[in-house]
Amino acid sequence: MSDPIRRIPVSTSPPYTVSIGGGLLGRCGSLLAEAVPAPCRVAVITDSAVGPLYLETVQESLKGAGYDTIPYVFPAGEGSKNIETLSGILEFLAEERLTRTDCVAALGGGVTGDMAGFAAACYLRGIRCVQLPTTLLSAVDSSVGGKTAIDLQAGKNLAGAFLQPAAVLCDTDCLKTLPPDVFADGAAEAIKTGVLCDESLFGLFENGGLAAEPAEVIARCVAYKAGVVERDEREQGERRLLNLGHTVGHAIEACSGYTVPHGHAVAAGMAVIARAAEALGWTEEPVAGRIARCLEQNSLPTGTAFPAEALARAASADKKRAGGDITLVIPKRIGLCALKKIPVGQLPAVIRAGLEG
Repeated sequence: MSDPIRRIPVSTSPPYTVSIGGGLLGRCGSLLAEAVPAPCRVAVITDSAVGPLYLETVQESLKGAGYDTIPYVFPAGEGSKNIETLSGILEFLAEERLTRTDCVAALGGGVTGDMAGFAAACYLRGIRCVQLPTTLLSAVDSSVGGKTAIDLQAGKNLAGAFLQPAAVLCDTDCLKTLPPDVFADGAAEAIKTGVLCDESLFGLFENGGLAAEPAEVIARCVAYKAGVVERDEREQGERRLLNLGHTVGHAIEACSGYTVPHGHAVAAGMAVIARAAEALGWTEEPVAGRIARCLEQNSLPTGTAFPAEALARAASADKKRAGGDITLVIPKRIGLCALKKIPVGQLPAVIRAGLEG
């Protein structure tokens, strides 16, 4: 009988494997044994939404495989992605006297992955972390690649660290419990991958393939991101392409007081930059209409009511700014994007072109 688990190696330093399949949380203890040998202690970090659904399952599996587990639950939501929550996790790890031979497990979506990963990177100058993503967004994007961060008052993801996980387990059964808007949030990052690198993958989203073949979609998104991360682990070049839609998207999040979810904001940001690129003659062929239709078919927004000037002010604090310039990711055509550096002063006009298109 063939192995139902899809395994994608990520050849970073250190290397690790992303495993994708159904029922993985209930088997996480045995599946993690090679990457994090027992016995050791595992601090399972989760939030108040995910904990009631999966924490007991994960702890039972880990204990059955010889691990000692300790849980930490923080309030769910982007509002918890801050230095206060980080401090609470670090104090917890210290109070429990975890050592460098122990491990942190991030059980949840993107916020949990960021918080637990950043805490693991900071505590004792770095201990092992495994990612157990429970949302589509975290499965296709944030659990892979080692980027961890918190938000500051000045902007999103402005403090963080790189820490590649020891392992990633994507349990596709978790997708069945997601509310439609949370599933759509992850669809935005998956659609982004299609725009970046794979027109056939983008076509799956145009034809409703995401709901029918989630494991296939996750595997293809992870494989693409793994390759990019392997070539540019510290985001000095090619990896910046993964920020398609994020400059305007992060600005929308900030202007909304983080009431607009990340994936919805990225979707709107992607549509805005596609319209702007087409209007300004930066594309090889028309892309904006096709991207907008695909987003709409997957219950995602294609614009925002925030004015260009407000979005540009928020984007000027983005970490992708370098001096007086900011680098945008431009869709040249479906399956091919490019980096374009512009003066920050031109950003309001670019965003305005995308809002008016």
